[in-house]
Amino acid sequence: MNPGLRMGDWLTVLAGMILVIYLFTSLWGGSKGISLIIRSGGKIVTETDLTRNHDFEISGPLGTTLITVENRRVRVTRDPSPRQYCVKQGWLSRAGESALCLPNQVSVELIGADRAYDSLSY
Repeated sequence: MNPGLRMGDWLTVLAGMILVIYLFTSLWGGSKGISLIIRSGGKIVTETDLTRNHDFEISGPLGTTLITVENRRVRVTRDPSPRQYCVKQGWLSRAGESALCLPNQVSVELIGADRAYDSLSY
């Protein structure tokens, strides 16, 4: 009874796949980060743009956290926290992305032209 998919069915499937890819790339990606906010103990320590490469050493209760800015990206390179979650976060480049080193009370957040929706849930 089922003669299989016809040409119109295949076109509908193809159009659906193209729509999903377009929506994924346009809505999910977010904008590039423009500036960086580094906090220690809940207070802003540094606000800077991402235009030049730089290393920041931020003091916290457990020791010093090393944050690296390179090629308009940022990452926590070294942290004294026991599980290293913020180091494992890797490179951050999109607005709204952040790395939290909770035991050492240091956080890194990227700011862009527009805020991503994810930042509302922090």
